[in-house]
Amino acid sequence: MTHVGKSEKRVDALGKVTGETQFPGDINMPNQAYMKILFAGRPHASIRRLDSSAAEAMSGVLAVFTAKDVPVNEYGLIMPDQPVLCGPGSAKQYADRVRFIGDQVAVVVAESEAIAAQALERIEVEFEDLPVAQDALESMAEGAVLLHPDRGSNIFCQYRIRKGDVEEAFAQADVMVESEYRTPPQEHAYLQPEAGLGYIDDEGRVTVNVAGQWTHEDQEQIAHALGLPVEQVRVVYSAIGGAFGGREDMSVQIVLALAAWRLHQRGIDRPVKVIWSREESILGHHKRHRYVIRSKWGATKEGKVVAAECEVIQDGGAYAYTSTKVLGNSTLMCTGPYEIPNVKVDAYSVYTNHIPGGAFRGFGGPQGAFAAEGQMNKLAEKLGMDAVEIRLKNVLTEGALLSVGTPLPEGVSIGKVVEECAVRSGWKRSGRGWKKPARKRLGSPEEDHLRRGIGIACAFKNVGFSFGAPEQNTAIIELHGKERIEEAVLRHAAAEVGQGAHTVLAQMAAEALDLPITKIRLVVSDTAVTHDSGSSSASRMTFMAGNAIRGAAESAMEKWHAEERPAVGIYQYRPPPTTPLDPKTGKSEPNFSYGYVAETVSVEVDTETGHVRLLDVICADDVGRAVNPQLVQGQIEGAVVQAAGYALMEDFQEQGGEVRTVRLSTYLIPTVRDIPERVESVILEYPDPIGPWGARGMGEMPYLPLTPAVAAAVRDAVGIWFDTFPLTPERVLNALKESETP
Repeated sequence: MTHVGKSEKRVDALGKVTGETQFPGDINMPNQAYMKILFAGRPHASIRRLDSSAAEAMSGVLAVFTAKDVPVNEYGLIMPDQPVLCGPGSAKQYADRVRFIGDQVAVVVAESEAIAAQALERIEVEFEDLPVAQDALESMAEGAVLLHPDRGSNIFCQYRIRKGDVEEAFAQADVMVESEYRTPPQEHAYLQPEAGLGYIDDEGRVTVNVAGQWTHEDQEQIAHALGLPVEQVRVVYSAIGGAFGGREDMSVQIVLALAAWRLHQRGIDRPVKVIWSREESILGHHKRHRYVIRSKWGATKEGKVVAAECEVIQDGGAYAYTSTKVLGNSTLMCTGPYEIPNVKVDAYSVYTNHIPGGAFRGFGGPQGAFAAEGQMNKLAEKLGMDAVEIRLKNVLTEGALLSVGTPLPEGVSIGKVVEECAVRSGWKRSGRGWKKPARKRLGSPEEDHLRRGIGIACAFKNVGFSFGAPEQNTAIIELHGKERIEEAVLRHAAAEVGQGAHTVLAQMAAEALDLPITKIRLVVSDTAVTHDSGSSSASRMTFMAGNAIRGAAESAMEKWHAEERPAVGIYQYRPPPTTPLDPKTGKSEPNFSYGYVAETVSVEVDTETGHVRLLDVICADDVGRAVNPQLVQGQIEGAVVQAAGYALMEDFQEQGGEVRTVRLSTYLIPTVRDIPERVESVILEYPDPIGPWGARGMGEMPYLPLTPAVAAAVRDAVGIWFDTFPLTPERVLNALKESETP
């Protein structure tokens, strides 16, 4: 192959390095106005009165928009349970309530940002506070205050799996492990806070230029909220300063469109610009979900897991966002990449007055993996068995049945991945099985109060949308020239959120057309000129776009050979269908493709301070085919660092519905001094049978096993299991002191 498999230079590298590339916050238009948003500032309350007259009377204020100005005052990626603006005057029932501090109440448009900010202070809002639900377990209980009274319950999604006979299997098990795991929220902390422009384009369309992950879904939600035909709305993505799932749901998109549209109706055709501060961003967009996972596993003395019972409770926060789909992943992945003949899972999404939970790299997989890998490591310890040995006795193989009663798609490689990771990390295999590396391999700490240990974990995750969600990806290729192809234009809606998607699109187009990559021109991320590509999420874009590009290239080449000029090929790729979880048994065909990963982590624990230092991370990841190996390595290293923050230091605090960590000075993310000393990216290529050139999605996979591997390594170092995290120095030191108490 000429282009696939090579580390081609990123197509966006020069512009981003030189600063020429414009992000939404960098873009200015002639005669633009400025927007500020009034956030609720309260976790749960009814708005009894809202008076914006004093703000509207200010010099320099163009308009103030409230709930009464939104025609269809609702939105939501999965279910429309959130008002665009909260307050009186809306036709949506209970839209006068705010349910978390980041709910949006009013929008001010003014001649300057300073005037808009001053106007916010003149808006009078009379609240009647309501009881605050800040614990998912309490919120599930009968008699709990209802966040959405029209729903009758705070449990807004429930799944169950019933496979085999768990109780009978437990009775036959030789060892049992029972634990309760708690996972924390996490802030995306992308470099570019939410920003954008709303305006009316030359063809009269309500247009927003923002950063997101799915242009066409943004378009549909804007059109729905404003009561407009979809074709009257246009969404354009400029450069995007990171996403990690944090831009899947709405932030400024609808209110920007609302402001531009309502001003236009008043005869004011001016672009409207908004830029959130970091504090506004932290308060205003969703977080990784909190979970409580109660797990009980049983195994034979030979190390075969015979039964797993799990209760999975997800804190969905104030609105649904993508919680139901995230919960589906956790429901599947809480029993790990293992063949377990008897499984019982009950899973719940629950409303609270926390900031909503939503998409974040791994999408429920990290929480499920933390519990599953914790259970597997504890079983190994209880049996006196090596952690690699017990995994290889239980990992899924071709034809093995998942917990949902169906086999994985062909191309199962988790066993090979675990083996390769183990070998690279110093494990040895003999006639008596696998054995972890000797402690001396970890090196000798410089001081006596330092302890070292090593841990391993593995995981699997879906590629693409799951559980029956409609899945497709459409590419358009235009071939221009006379006798020879002089230029190939690829039109594709994929969001480039920093992962290198546009570079990979160009490589795959060049490969499919057998052209130099210099002849590929990209037209991307604009609903006016591209068809729907689906979201840049679920580790799906390379897989889905590659198949769409191959189809469009084949169609365009057929027309080219028939002497059509220009030759235009349009192809919509649809993967094999998936099916939802059966409400009684959970039986389903959940996904059409998976990625497989294993990681080892070695740590050094300071027993005097509680500080955990990551020494060495080895990540073995089956990517099917590395379209651009350097970008794959970057994804692995980035995921490891991001997961290290989740595991060790990112301690997002909400108390009584109020956020205590509203700045990056109080919510700490890894710096260069916090990252592992070494990350070895082991790129494995076992082709996916239906992936383009064999490629699997891989962007999320390296994130999944890091935290349970860290927990196992800390156990190896100091003899303490941590079933919750982050493993901050305070938490570790307190546990060390408790372990010394007689």
